[in-house]
Amino acid sequence: MLKSWRNLMLVAGLLFHVAAGAETEFYVRDAHTYLDEGVYWLDARIDYRFSDRSLEALDSGVALTVVLEIEVQRQRAYLWDETVAEITQHYELTLHPLSRRYVVDNLNTGISRTFGSLKEAALFLGRLRRFPLLDAKLAPPGDDYEVVMKARLDIESLPAPLRPLAYLSSQWRLASDVFRCPLEE
Repeated sequence: MLKSWRNLMLVAGLLFHVAAGAETEFYVRDAHTYLDEGVYWLDARIDYRFSDRSLEALDSGVALTVVLEIEVQRQRAYLWDETVAEITQHYELTLHPLSRRYVVDNLNTGISRTFGSLKEAALFLGRLRRFPLLDAKLAPPGDDYEVVMKARLDIESLPAPLRPLAYLSSQWRLASDVFRCPLEE
């Protein structure tokens, strides 16, 4: 009886851990490409659900850097897929201490936007619209191409004293699964 009770508690604990983890993750919901004026463009939706630890750090003045890694790969039957293009976007999320407004900086372009809530900032981060992906000349017709995406929290960009804790805690290892979609015309 005691053994079955212990097993039941273990299963309940695992289910709670899985359910709690499902609320704090990055998730690529949808992505598709299209060709317009000789350029392939990407539209995507990503859910950014930050963990309690990362939100505590953000509230304490620590900037969170989100990295979006995108590759365009040419599919090959008997060899490894060939990477045609690689794009890495870096976004920094901060909380302005006086105004209590969230700031999203695109570290690639230098463009900043401010938001009144974390939810608004996360929604903005998670919407890619008309993102220039690839010149059509680099993907000639006749081959199959695939876009591979992943979003993650960059632990390396955290302040040095916080990094060892982040390496050891699952609360900081926020990353989406790899998402794949065809390069479509």
